[in-house]
Amino acid sequence: MSLPNRVVARLDPLAIEVPSWAYGNSGTRFRVFGTPGTPRTVQEKIADAAQVHAFTGLAPSVALHIPWDKVEDFAALRRFAEDHGLRLGTINSNTFQDAAYKFGSLASLDAGVRRKAIDHHLECIDVMDQTGSTDLKIWLADGTNYPGQSDMRRRQEHLAESLRTIYDRLGQDQRLVLEYKFFEPAFYHTDVPDWGTSYAHVVALGERAAVCLDTGHHAPGTNIEFIVAQLLRLGRLGSFDFNSRFYADDDLIVGAADPFQLFRIMVEVVRGGGLDEGSDLALMLDQCHNIEDKIPGQIRSVLNVQEMVARALLIDQDALGAAQDANDVLGANAVLMDAFYTDVRADLATWRESRGLPADPMAAFAASGYLKRIAEERVGGTQSGWGA
Repeated sequence: MSLPNRVVARLDPLAIEVPSWAYGNSGTRFRVFGTPGTPRTVQEKIADAAQVHAFTGLAPSVALHIPWDKVEDFAALRRFAEDHGLRLGTINSNTFQDAAYKFGSLASLDAGVRRKAIDHHLECIDVMDQTGSTDLKIWLADGTNYPGQSDMRRRQEHLAESLRTIYDRLGQDQRLVLEYKFFEPAFYHTDVPDWGTSYAHVVALGERAAVCLDTGHHAPGTNIEFIVAQLLRLGRLGSFDFNSRFYADDDLIVGAADPFQLFRIMVEVVRGGGLDEGSDLALMLDQCHNIEDKIPGQIRSVLNVQEMVARALLIDQDALGAAQDANDVLGANAVLMDAFYTDVRADLATWRESRGLPADPMAAFAASGYLKRIAEERVGGTQSGWGA
C-alpha cells in the first residue's frame, strides 16, 4: 500500500524533541557503562542530537537540563544549535541532586529550602529568555519514605505557593509543565504522584500551565491512553516524555516493551487533536541508553513514534464511529486492529526518500562513520553523564 495523502499531510509537521542527557553516559544504580565518543560538553550533545534530525527529519529541537547543561552564554549556545539545524527546546529544572533537597524542594517544610528551589526555577526561566525556549518542565523527587514523617497536606500547600511564585515569573509565551511520578525516590508518598495531582496544581495556576505525561511513570496496568484522552479533553496535556518500561521507570527506547500501547496512546493523541495545526502539545523523548549506542538509540526512538503515528492516522474513523454507535464490539476492535497491524515501514521509507532523507536512517547513520569519528576526536576531558 501507499500512505493516503491525508496521512502524509499529517506526518509532515511531526516533530519529536530529543533530550540532551540521552547522549551522555547513563545506566542503572549499579553501573554506568561509558562509551568512546561520549559528549564532554553541551555543544557536543547538540552536535549528536543534530545527527538524529539530519537522518530522520523528525527531531528539530533538543531539550536542556539545568544545571547539567549550564553555560556562560546561552545566547551563543542558541546560535550554536541553530548552526546545527536545531532549536533549543524545553528547559528542565533539577531539584533532586543538591543535598539541601534531602527532605524536599518546592514542597519542603523548610522555607529556606523552598526559596532555594524557587530561585533555581527563576534561573531556568532566565535561561528560557535567552534560548527562546517556551516550556519550563518541573519534575520533583519530593516525598517521604515513612508514615508520619512529614505533613502531607502542608507540603501540598507549600508546593502550590512555590509553583505560583514560579508561574508568575513566566513570560506571556512561556509555559510551566508539571510532570508526575507515582513513586521513586520517595517510597511512601510522592508530592506529585499522579495526573490528578498535577492537574489540580496547573489548573490553579492558570492557562499557561499544563501536565507532562511520562509514559514510564505509572503503576503496572494503568490505562495511559485514558489519561491522554482525559487531559486532552480538559485542554491540559502539555507534553509527553516518551520512553518504555518493563517493570518501573525503565527509560528504555519508546515502543520497545509494548508497541501496541504506544499505538493506543497515539490513537488518542490524534483523536484528541494533539497533532492538529495550532496544537501546543509537545512530544519529547526521555530515555537513557546504557548498553546501546546513544545516537542510534534516539534515531530508533523517533522512528518508532513516527511509525505508530502513521498507523493511528490510518484508522478508518467513519467505520470505527459506525461500529461504536452500533455497539458492534468486535467490529470496532477490528477496525482499530487493522490499522495497528498495517506495516507502514516501506511507505515511510518512501516518504523519507521523497524528502531527501535516507530510506533507512539506522543503516545510513551506521555507514556515515560518525561514531568512529567522534570516538577518535573526543579524547580527554570528562564525559557527560547522568548528573553532569
